[in-house]
Amino acid sequence: MEKTPSYFVTREAPRRVHAMNRHTRLIVVVRDPVTRAVSDYAQTLSKTPGLPSFQALAFKNTTTSSSSSSSSSSSTPTLPWGLVDTSWSAVRIGVYAKHLEAWLRYFPLRRFLFVSGERLVSDPAGEMGRVQDFLGLKRVVGAKHFYFNQTKGFPCLKKPEGSSRPRCLGKSKGRTHPPIPQGALQRLREFYRPFNLKFYQMTGQDFGWD
Repeated sequence: MEKTPSYFVTREAPRRVHAMNRHTRLIVVVRDPVTRAVSDYAQTLSKTPGLPSFQALAFKNTTTSSSSSSSSSSSTPTLPWGLVDTSWSAVRIGVYAKHLEAWLRYFPLRRFLFVSGERLVSDPAGEMGRVQDFLGLKRVVGAKHFYFNQTKGFPCLKKPEGSSRPRCLGKSKGRTHPPIPQGALQRLREFYRPFNLKFYQMTGQDFGWD
């Protein structure tokens, strides 16, 4: 078993994985693409002081007038944030339907398990049960192996009896996200909505992102 986030979005990866083993089972963990983009930005910001604002990176020809969207009475929504910049990797990665299309050229849907990142936090045992079933494994990891870390905001994995400390996410995880204008987040939700719906149809799962 091996994992890396870049596999799903790398153009050459489906062909190369298929050439290695066409029977490979593929587990894809996805989360709300807007939340994921902000998380990606927060991680980069922690390593790159002085980074431009999230909205400056996420949109082309950004204007900062937040009042224009709220004051408009037209049935056509105004776009004060400009066009979404899909050349920015934090935005591009969240177009899951497009990336999945590339993988489905090489692997049938039955070779995939799509894990909800949100449910992995709220119900880790349930999602891990699905993973074990998908891999044809006996269900060994269950509810008793998890507890919620209030400080991090994520579950921790309890090690087997006799082991030392539980395994929690590292220092780089669970960081506070920078404040992002609500108008910018809403504009991104509008951008992702059709792609999310297509992804739901392709996978047969409704992840509830809006």
